[in-house]
Amino acid sequence: MTSKKPKIQRKARYAAPLHIRRKFVSAHLSKELRASLGTRSIPLRKGDKVVVLRGKYAGQTSKVSSIDLKRCVVYLEDIKRRTARGTEVHVPFHASNLVATDIVMEDPKRKEMIERKKSKGKIEKGKVEKGKIEKETKKV
Repeated sequence: MTSKKPKIQRKARYAAPLHIRRKFVSAHLSKELRASLGTRSIPLRKGDKVVVLRGKYAGQTSKVSSIDLKRCVVYLEDIKRRTARGTEVHVPFHASNLVATDIVMEDPKRKEMIERKKSKGKIEKGKVEKGKIEKETKKV
């Protein structure tokens, strides 16, 4: 966080480069995935299966067809609507309204990221436990 001011936070989001905007399209993982991967959320990518949580399409399951980093929205394969002209277009979803149920694990960089997140969690837990032990020994 760069500032407490909402104006500055909005500006930072709108002016963020693509490699940071990628993190803005992160979705929570289902309980099964959360337990197996050891992380709460992950950036979405094409091919991930998600469930819509909010809005008109709540409860529908679909695959991610594309991600627009400029608008920070996710488009799903099966969910479309008709425009006034009669053409069908994909409905944009914010990633916070989706839950990932199945993720694509073919990308080696994605595997690396998940392993890094797992090890980071273990280190932090170890530090907390170590600190408790040190405090207890000082009291004695």
